[in-house]
Amino acid sequence: MKDLKYSRQREAILDNLKSRVDHPTADMLFQSLRKDDPKISLGTVYRNLGLLTEIGKIRKLSDINGIERYDYNTTDHYHFACKACSKLMDLPAATIVGLDNMFKHEDIGVVESHSLILYGYCKECYQKMLYIDSKKAV
Repeated sequence: MKDLKYSRQREAILDNLKSRVDHPTADMLFQSLRKDDPKISLGTVYRNLGLLTEIGKIRKLSDINGIERYDYNTTDHYHFACKACSKLMDLPAATIVGLDNMFKHEDIGVVESHSLILYGYCKECYQKMLYIDSKKAV
């Protein structure tokens, strides 16, 4: 890692994040990491997540409830947040090329990156809602 002293725990956090698609919270990561390293502390996880976010190795997102989640993928991509179950997923959609430049304006400043989260209901929650609505109609 650039400009950082090697840390086995930091490497474990990065490896864990890299293997996931669920955009885990710090606590979710902590629970997962404890299986292999029972001595790791929640404070260590939080400190390293903060550091990794600060240097741009990972991205911090907020879910529908404002809970911080983490993403290993730092390239521009979009997310979908379910309003029912709070699931946060990568959207399999092409990014809008040049979006950062669309908002280039002297009064605003320079856009370096962006984050887009679409809110709605995931497939599973939407199916449950349809089922409940169909039962009400009977």
